[in-house]
Amino acid sequence: MTLILFSQHSFAEFTVLEAFGDNPGSLEASYFTPQAKSPALVVLLHGCAQNGEQLAQQTGLLGLAKKHQFALLLPQQALSNNIKRCFNWYSTDDYSRDKGESLSLKNMIATVKQQFSSDKVYIVGLSAGGAMTSNMLVNYPELFTAGAVIAGIPFPCADGLITGISCMKNGPSQTSDELVSQIEKITSNQIAWPRLSVWTGVEDSIVNPLNASMLAQQWAQLSKITAKPTVTHKSGYQVTRWQNVAKETQVELIEVAKLGHGIMVNPRVANGGEASDYLLAAPVSTAKYLVDFWHLQREQTKNIQ
Repeated sequence: MTLILFSQHSFAEFTVLEAFGDNPGSLEASYFTPQAKSPALVVLLHGCAQNGEQLAQQTGLLGLAKKHQFALLLPQQALSNNIKRCFNWYSTDDYSRDKGESLSLKNMIATVKQQFSSDKVYIVGLSAGGAMTSNMLVNYPELFTAGAVIAGIPFPCADGLITGISCMKNGPSQTSDELVSQIEKITSNQIAWPRLSVWTGVEDSIVNPLNASMLAQQWAQLSKITAKPTVTHKSGYQVTRWQNVAKETQVELIEVAKLGHGIMVNPRVANGGEASDYLLAAPVSTAKYLVDFWHLQREQTKNIQ
């Protein structure tokens, strides 16, 4: 989806994940190890042509992981899998449970989770990585505490490249009810769903913002939320929240005004990220916001070795 030039630059903070079981998707990965014992684990799925390590650094997520002592897992797509290094979120061979890239990602996450003794796992994805994040949250809801989809697409919107392009440009052809019905057929016994934060620039011309709205509605319906959402207007963006029976935010939709396709950064604040292609200067930093939304700051001084 995105067209950021791929960089081979490697950061000393990361360690290559050498072995993680079956890898039918032929993916690679690296990870950041904090000093804390049993840290929370955050998985970052990059957009097309991006380098996961570089994206973690540019968004401020790496700095936040160091500050708040949570672990990072950074799966990496290869040119041999996709000519634009996109995760193949629209391919049935890769988005189906325990197949292709989905199984590779699951095994990566399970391996690092066990290595760190992490009891909380979060996943965030941008663009094609956001669409794959939707897939992973549906296929393995039991694996995640919460997730975030930025400039992504709801699952199951597409079943091939042509329908994938249509989803990107026009939004889902299904209604939110139909999207929910399709998921319930796959996961008929699922009761609890991870919390979800959905982000879009209201002027996104690459991935129609309708996708974000539909994804939020779909997730609220899956979570059996019947109460109407609340809408909060901030400086430069709007937040729509759906609360569960415990009066906690289960689903939220963040729509940022005057911005297009990308992840939001705020270079004016510490660890707020740096502006670049598809890293959009905004009043709010997505990475910092998610650390607060997921309460990861609580891990900052906990169980330091």
